[in-house]
Amino acid sequence: MPLFGNIFSPKKTPPRKSASLSNLHTLDRSTREIELGLEYGSPVMNIGVQSLKFEDGQWISESGGNVSGKEVQRLKKRNLQLEEENNLLRLKIEVLLDMLSESTAETHLIQKELEDVRSNSRRKK
Repeated sequence: MPLFGNIFSPKKTPPRKSASLSNLHTLDRSTREIELGLEYGSPVMNIGVQSLKFEDGQWISESGGNVSGKEVQRLKKRNLQLEEENNLLRLKIEVLLDMLSESTAETHLIQKELEDVRSNSRRKK
């Protein structure tokens, strides 16, 4: 006889009963909609006077003044594009100003060298 006996050996659990006796889970979605009248639409949420609808992975306002939610999304996208274009144009302006500064410095250096050469040639005469 072992020291601890069968104290630690678990008993077998009885098989579980079926959770549902209905066979609705075997029907496909279209059949369930026809049989039960289930029409799933986009989820809608009301917070105060604001109504939000879930479309394409985003919550879109349905009751927001004169502008529709899709119009707001389009305007946000256009705003982002314009901001990116604006940043690119600022970068181009900065590069052009650097180029202008460099060419101006080179021009001043060449003019100074030319004046030095002229003054040296006058002294020799």
